[in-house]
Order: sequence, then C-alpha cells, then structure tokens
Amino acid sequence: MGHPHQHQLVRSLSLLDIIMVGIAAMIAGAIFILIGPGIGLAGGAVIIAFAINGIITLFTAMSYAELGSAMPEAGGGYLWVREGLPRPNAFISGWMAWLAHTIAGSLYAVGFASFLFGLLKMVNVVDNPLLFGLFPIEKLFAVACVAGFTYINFKGTSETGKTGNVVTFIQLGTIGALIVGGFWSMYLHPNWSSNFADFIPMGIGGLVAAMGLTFIAFEGYEVIVQTGEEVKNPKKNIPRAIFISLGLVVTLYSLVAFVSIAGIFPEGKPAWQFIGEGGTSGKPELGIMEAAKSLLPYGAFIVLAGGIVSSIAGLNATTFSSARVAFAMGRHYNLPHKLSSIHPVNKTPHIAIGLSGIIMAFMSYALPLADLAVAAGVIFLLLFTQVNIAVISIRRIYGDKMSYGFKTPLFPAIQITGIFLNIGLALYLLVTQPLSWGITILWILVGFVIYRMYTFKQEIQHYAPIVTSEGDLKRQDYRILIPYTPENPDRLIKYAIRIAKETAGEVNILRVITVPHQTPLSAGVAFADTAKRSFEPLEKILDRESVPNHYLVRVSHDTTEAILATIEEQKIDLLVTDFETLRHDKKLLTLTTCKVLAINAEDDALQLEPDHERIDIDLKSRAIPAIDKKNMVVVYDGGEHSELVLKATSWLEHSGRFKVSLLSISKGGGEKNSVAMQEDFLNQLGVQLKETQLTESSSRSADIVLSAISSFQPDLVVMGATLGGFSVFNNPDFLALLDQLNCPVIIARGFTIPGMHRAKSLLMRVLRK
Repeated sequence: MGHPHQHQLVRSLSLLDIIMVGIAAMIAGAIFILIGPGIGLAGGAVIIAFAINGIITLFTAMSYAELGSAMPEAGGGYLWVREGLPRPNAFISGWMAWLAHTIAGSLYAVGFASFLFGLLKMVNVVDNPLLFGLFPIEKLFAVACVAGFTYINFKGTSETGKTGNVVTFIQLGTIGALIVGGFWSMYLHPNWSSNFADFIPMGIGGLVAAMGLTFIAFEGYEVIVQTGEEVKNPKKNIPRAIFISLGLVVTLYSLVAFVSIAGIFPEGKPAWQFIGEGGTSGKPELGIMEAAKSLLPYGAFIVLAGGIVSSIAGLNATTFSSARVAFAMGRHYNLPHKLSSIHPVNKTPHIAIGLSGIIMAFMSYALPLADLAVAAGVIFLLLFTQVNIAVISIRRIYGDKMSYGFKTPLFPAIQITGIFLNIGLALYLLVTQPLSWGITILWILVGFVIYRMYTFKQEIQHYAPIVTSEGDLKRQDYRILIPYTPENPDRLIKYAIRIAKETAGEVNILRVITVPHQTPLSAGVAFADTAKRSFEPLEKILDRESVPNHYLVRVSHDTTEAILATIEEQKIDLLVTDFETLRHDKKLLTLTTCKVLAINAEDDALQLEPDHERIDIDLKSRAIPAIDKKNMVVVYDGGEHSELVLKATSWLEHSGRFKVSLLSISKGGGEKNSVAMQEDFLNQLGVQLKETQLTESSSRSADIVLSAISSFQPDLVVMGATLGGFSVFNNPDFLALLDQLNCPVIIARGFTIPGMHRAKSLLMRVLRK
C-alpha cells in the first residue's frame, strides 16, 4: 500500500489511452511475425489456438482486473505480490517483471530495426548492412529507437499517451487494411473455403505447439495495470481496459490469420503451407508479408510499414511499463531508492526511465534476444502464477476492507485454474525450450543473492529499523520468537523456555515501538531506553533457567511488518504468540514463514518445568516420589499441521508433568490417519487413544470434538490450526469450541509451500495402491 508521504504520479491517462497501451503491447510486431509460424504449425486451426490462448489468458486477466481496480499503484503485479505473499516473493516478482518488460522492449526495438532496414533495402536506400564496415545498421536503428522513446517517456505521461495513441491508431489502420483486403479477395474467390479443407493438418500436437508459440502475444495486458497511478478513475477504467483490449486483440489475431489463409491461392501447395514456409522468402516469420502481396497492392510494403509502426507502439508501451516496475521497487527500497525519484517538472520517474532505457539499448545491441525472448515468456507465466496466488491471499487478509471496481466471479476457482494453466504452459516450455528455464533460474538466483546481500537490509532499515539489540553473542541453530506484550509480558515465556530446552535453542523477544504513518520513524528512538528496561524481568527469568536469549527493539509504522521482518532477518524457526492477537492479524497469519504456536488461555497457571525438588531420588530408598500429572489432550488429524502438533506434544511431555491422551480424528468416510493405525504401539507407551469421525457440518464436527476432548477432563489441549479441513482460526464453530474449553489450548500451525502437503498425501495414497 502507498504511504501518505510518498511522491505521487499524476493521473492524466483516459480509458482510451490505456486501451491503446494494452493493444500496443499485445499486438506490437508479433501480429506480423508470429502468425506465419503459427499457421505453419497448426494450419487453419491457428484460429482455435488464438481463441484458447485468449480464454487461458482471461483467467489471469480477471485477477489483474480485480487487483488493478482495488490497488491502482505503479508496480502492478510486483505491488500485489508484495501485499499478498511472504518475502522474498515481492522482490523476485519485481526483479522478474523488470527483466521481462525490458526484454520485450528490446525485442520490439530490434523488430522495428529489422522492418525498417527491410523497407529501406526494398526502396534501395541502403544496401550494406554495416556502417563503415563495423557497426550493424539494424542494431544502430534499434538503439536510436530506444533512445527516442526513452526521451518521449521522460517528457511526460501525457506526451507518452498521445504518441502511443497516434502510433496505435496507425497500427490498427494497417491491420484493418490487411483484413479488408483479405475479405475482398475472398469475395472475388467464392471457393475460398477449400483452403480450410485440411483444417488441422498437424493434428493436436501442432495446435498445442502453435499455442505455446503465440501465447506470449497476449501478455501485454500486464502493461495496463502499470498505469494504475496515472489513470483517471482507475477503479472502473483498468478492468474495462483489460477486457476491451484483450477481446479486440484476440479478434484481430484471429481475423488476420483467417483472411491470410482464405484470401490467397498459391500454386502447388495449400495456402496454410505456403504461409507457414514463408512463401518465396523461405522465412516463416515473413509468411504474412508473402500473403499480403496477394491481398493488397504493395502488400509487402504495407506489412513492413505496419511492422515498423507496431514495433514502435510495443516499444512505447514496454518502456513505460518497465520504468514503472523499477520505480515501484525503488519506492519500496527493493532497488536503490533513487529510482523512485519524480522529475519536478515532467512528473515522471525520470531515473527509472533512464536506467530502463539504457538496459534496453544494451540488450538491443549486444545480446542474443531470441533466447531471452522465450525466457521472458517463462518469467511472465511465473509472475502470473504469483499474482493469482496473491489475489487469494489478499482477499483472505483484507476481506471486504478493500474497495473493488471488479471482483472475480467463482472465486477462488478462477484463480486456481489460472495457476494450473500458467504452470502447465511454463512446464511445456521447459520441455520444448529448456534454455529458457536456464536463463530464468539464473536470473532469479542472481536476484535472490542481491536481495539477501543488499535490498532486504535496505528495506528493513527503512520500514522497521532496530534501535536496540542485546543478548548472547553466540546464536543457537533453533530460534524461537516471542512478541513482547506490555500487559502480560511473561505469559508466553514459559512455553518458549520449555521448547528452547528441548531443542537446544534460543529465545528471541521482540518489542515494536509503533509510530503513526505521518510521523518519521526517528521519533520512536526516544522510547528505546524505556523499551530496553521492560525486558529486565524476562531477562532474569531466562538467566535463571540458563536459556540463551536475545532482545530486539524495532521502530515501525506497522507492527506486523516488524514481526515479519524479524522472522526473516533473524532466521526464526518458531513463533510463540497469543492466539487472539494472531487470529485478528490476518496479514501476520497469512504471511508468516515459520512454524507458529498460538496460545489461547485467559488464566494460565500451568507449570511446564520439571519439579526438581520432588523428583530428587531418596538415597536410602532409591524411590522417586510420584508427581501429580496434568492431563494433556492431543488432537491429531494427520493434516499439514500434525507434525508440529506431535513435536509440541513431545516438548511439553518431556517435562514429566503431563499424562498424554490422544484424540485421533478423521473426516467421515475417509481413511484412518497414520497415528490411529498404530493403536497397539501407542498403548505400549501409555498413551490413551480415542478415535472419532467428523461430519460435513462444521457445527456438528465442533460438538463432536468438544465432547471427545471433554471426556478426558483436560488441563491442556494441543491441536492443529485445521481439524478435518475446518480452520480453527476462522471457523466460528471451532472458535466457539475454544471458548468452551476451560483450559489453555495450544494451536500449532506448520509452515509449508501451499499445496505441498496435499500433493504429498496424494502421492502416498497412489504409492500405497
């Protein structure tokens, strides 16, 4: 989210402006270059390939429309991933998006240069491809084009939009002329339908190959959301622009392919094969130009001119979008903060524009863009996957607190479908273009190193700097974090001490000094000494128990950000916190990247440490006096949090203060979980086992669990964050269950990659069969 003290861009773009931006980015030069090879792979069925790609794209486009309307700031996908996914997803997504947009811009510049050189060669203006026998003329054209549009973007958003509109209208006029020429040729040849007699000559394999080749053409809608901070009425206009531009572009691609096949009648071979082989040129990427010779007077000239104009339109759009990604990352300290500087006169992110332009120019001149182009496709697919996940996460965090101009229907089925489709296409490219994944992985690894060594430190220093850090110099491998609560500072410490002793770990205590967003963080430093003194009672307890410890005081505008930053910075393994606090902090609950034990207890008088006086052995009798053990009930369902449930049980049981009873639950009609299947083994250990089944109703299931737990007369309950698929944090029936248990409850929440546990469980079932 933006902050009040940030410099803001100017809202000067209309709905028409951003529709033109989207069309320019999606058509670019690709409509003339990709359709020919696509026809060569799929024949007339390339039209179906375009339609399917449009449908696939729509699943993710709806996610972009939803978040673009609710969070209209520069940065687009990077900004949303920052809000909805744990670190370092935001940096990696921005890092990938910046590269992908920059590669796309470089491609359009090279395409422009290739078309321009071909046009000049056609009219005999140039002949030698080298200037002075040294410098490739096409490369110089590309660099000059990048420089020109970098300057246009620097001058202002209004100028950028006007220039882009003019260029895009010329582009659409060229494409329109080609389509009209095609329909006129079809009118003159009533037997045109015979060109589609073999509609799918290469079979389904060819259709899928054409989809993979041309999918990159429909990724330009991502550019629209980069205008979020500069568009008028973004809540309505961004969704409209995405859907209008996507619909128009799919239609245009399909029409150009249709008339190109239907309107030509080459001798000796089918029309689709003639285009796919590049006609007399022998180059598939020039197949549409070859078809245009038959459709229009001066058809080749018109296609070359259209390619020049289309490439310019695409370059203008991607120069704009790549600069906005760099600007947003600089604003959030994920790149040098200078990149967020706004020109005092032009009101544009001039440093971000300049840097993006320099990188584009270098790529255009020096790098093998053919290989990088496919990598850009993989990067976009990974970015789209992250955005779909972020939509689900942001809805979970903010609920109805956000104002949406568009909300995706059938939530979250649309997003989940988009995730699988994007990953599927990315894996297809892994098989067909493995080098693309190699480049992508290398770029991500480089970004991750930069993030860990530089940008994370800069980000934390800005958003949640440490003003006090004390404790043992030697750090332990297992690290536990407790957020300090002034109203009850020592309530959670006994749990952390018990776990630290069992894991040979350390206890970290964090206190956050919060200041209003309008107030600089430096104002909070004045409270550092007071915060430091508040640790003294806890320090005495930890020293008495000989537990390694560490104390941190941070100043931040947002307590949750400070906790999340500490978890990553200090490499925390386990967060011990209050259940009610965590339940109401959806952001912390969603974005935490470590295991969590949430303690729900109003009056917690449990003793967790062994009573050394009572277990001293009588030297004469060698007898150990009996300890009055408390009842600990462990609720186990074999779900994704169950491993942590068992670990927590072990940590507490080793104190010798508890008698353990195990309640094994399963969903009605489901298999017994792994613990329930070892009843004999558990009985040998002295663990009392009880089994029960839940129903489809959460209220009935909560009653079943409550009744089963109560039968043990518990003094302490340990359970997972979900029981039989019902969330203990969110389901009102299970929240009511916690209120009715008159004893402390520990809710264990493990951390895994989303979906990993379900995939693992499915694999185990398959292997057992």
